[in-house]
Amino acid sequence: MATRARIDGQMLFRSATTVSVSIPDWLDLPEPRGFRPKRKYRTIWISDVHLGTRGCNASMLLDFLSSIECETLYLVGDIVDGWRLSKGWYWPDEHNEVVRRVLKMAHRGTRVILIAGNHDEMLRPYAGMSFGGVELALDMIHETADGRRLLVTHGDGFDGVVLYARWLAFLGDKAYSLLLRANVWVNMIRRQFKRPYWSLSAYLKKRVKNAVQFVCDFEEAVAHAARDLGVDGVVCGHIHCAEIRQIGDITYYNDGDWVESCTALAEDHQGHMSIIDWAEETRRAAALKASLKPIPALEDAASEAQRGEEQMAEENVA
Repeated sequence: MATRARIDGQMLFRSATTVSVSIPDWLDLPEPRGFRPKRKYRTIWISDVHLGTRGCNASMLLDFLSSIECETLYLVGDIVDGWRLSKGWYWPDEHNEVVRRVLKMAHRGTRVILIAGNHDEMLRPYAGMSFGGVELALDMIHETADGRRLLVTHGDGFDGVVLYARWLAFLGDKAYSLLLRANVWVNMIRRQFKRPYWSLSAYLKKRVKNAVQFVCDFEEAVAHAARDLGVDGVVCGHIHCAEIRQIGDITYYNDGDWVESCTALAEDHQGHMSIIDWAEETRRAAALKASLKPIPALEDAASEAQRGEEQMAEENVA
């Protein structure tokens, strides 16, 4: 049975009822040999993946999840976009691979906790249960390696638009989906010119005054709620803006998203928290790889020199 912990009157799910399912064979298949060592973390938080939409950067998320190992993985809401899927089915193979990767992590010892968000709110009635090793919850309290207590919540409960004007939220979702679709086309063109990933929607959002003010108000509201609960900080998603910010005596963490910024929040084994900007790291890796490519002229000169050495060696043998 699910057990709960009460913190200043708020009920939080702490463990889960396990639902027995048959284990598919692919969960026990060995991992392909990698060319880079995996980064090891104590905890990873990701949110706002929006599987089931064209804006989801599933390939980049797969690359990230294949590059890390962690003791606990928090999926902080909006992992599957039920709003979009209810209007039309879109589920390419890459989205299946994300699910498979998460289930493999759970099968191999990572504790995986899914906090239901507003786009995957259909999971909320199942909070307190476990499916395939993935625990479902509404909120959680996470204790860091250095003893701090953090509220983990998706954050839509602090969004006045979602909470009090649901029709407006759906209208905003439509406009936002158009921007994300534009992201797809913009980056298809950029790939033709060998350019790295760039988010049009994130660029515009950071430059619209009302959007910036909304983000600030949201952060203040979340921090205020965390203060009322008596915790040291809060980890959330929802607004697709990765951030670590001190608001009074509360540390506010937002892990970002995987449709625009492609970011995650990480805790190392000493309790230090940081944002991983995977899109930026991918850009740097691509730039480094390009800089290490041999220059054609030098390559030709090296080949000519090698041919000369081989000819001299043949003459000496003769």
